Amino acid sequence: MPVGEDVRVHEYAITLIGGDRPGIIAEAAAILADLRLNLTDSTMTRLRGHFAMTLVCAGDADREHVEGALAPMAAGSGLVLTVRELAPEAEPTPTGGHYVLSLHGADRPGIVAAVTRVLADAGGNITDLTTRLAGDLYVLVAEVDLPSTVDIETVTARLDEAARAVGVEATLRPVDTDLL
Repeated sequence: MPVGEDVRVHEYAITLIGGDRPGIIAEAAAILADLRLNLTDSTMTRLRGHFAMTLVCAGDADREHVEGALAPMAAGSGLVLTVRELAPEAEPTPTGGHYVLSLHGADRPGIVAAVTRVLADAGGNITDLTTRLAGDLYVLVAEVDLPSTVDIETVTARLDEAARAVGVEATLRPVDTDLL
């Protein structure tokens, strides 16, 4: 590449979803590293035997090249692959605080809808959410950013009310940044 030539950095959201097997993460990470893409954000999980991964990565490879490099991996295993170029992210809006919502109780429809509605109505942004069903016990853990204008006691009371209405217990607590 000639000196002084600008290199355009692309940012991509890549998803892989399908049947789980050992090595999916290692294979995808190696392909992205070979393309000199920097993995900046990721989440990966196994849901009832299905693998789900979302990656955000950045580099100078074009989208078609990234998709072409990952396609054989996806095709050979039945994984569904998407590669989407992302627009530059706007400056994040400052939040009043970071919180963790923990919830547990008997499983039933509507639990997630009830508690996330309270957070949305308060202007909260859920940045991570995990749910698990263990027998009849439903467990939810969410990380939430709440605006500084929110009265936490009011949000907590509304969460307690919503949780009781669906038969579960919920706890909202500030994130201890010393542990991160």
